[in-house]
Amino acid sequence: MKHYFTHPQAIVESEEIGEDTRIWAFAHILPNAIIGSNCNINDHTFIENDVVLGDNVTVKSGVYIWDGVRIKDNVFIGPNVTFTNDLRPRSKQYPSVFLETILEEWVSIGANATIIAGNTIGKYAMVGAGSLVTKNIPNNTLWYGNPAKFKGYICNCGEKLNQQFSCPTCAKQYSLKNEIIIEN
Repeated sequence: MKHYFTHPQAIVESEEIGEDTRIWAFAHILPNAIIGSNCNINDHTFIENDVVLGDNVTVKSGVYIWDGVRIKDNVFIGPNVTFTNDLRPRSKQYPSVFLETILEEWVSIGANATIIAGNTIGKYAMVGAGSLVTKNIPNNTLWYGNPAKFKGYICNCGEKLNQQFSCPTCAKQYSLKNEIIIEN
């Protein structure tokens, strides 16, 4: 007995779907994909076989998630975000293993961003709408542009930290050690 919701016009071939997940119209999930609990997979999405989504992941409309993408818990993926999985694609020529792209816990990706294969986006990082991610992004950082560039440090709550590495919203304090932001 399934414990998740599937819209009648979705195609869900995987049996690895977590409890309370919602899959909406015109989504297609291939047989070997693993989807966690309490996820929200919006209309017009495609999730390939070698994909893992953690718990509480939101995938907005128009997102295609290809083999090799690993998305951890509590990640937000905005509408029309593009993932790649092959740096030198050719028609009908496939690598023996696709590059792994990792989105760590609590990452937020803005609408229409493109994530180039083989990169890791660190915990609580935020990528702005329309950005092109071409390299790894550290924890608790804000990046945007084409290519995406570092624009500041952010709190776990999502607010940009001030110059004293303090959050103006929730008052959490951070410090910078070896160019890595750490919660105090």
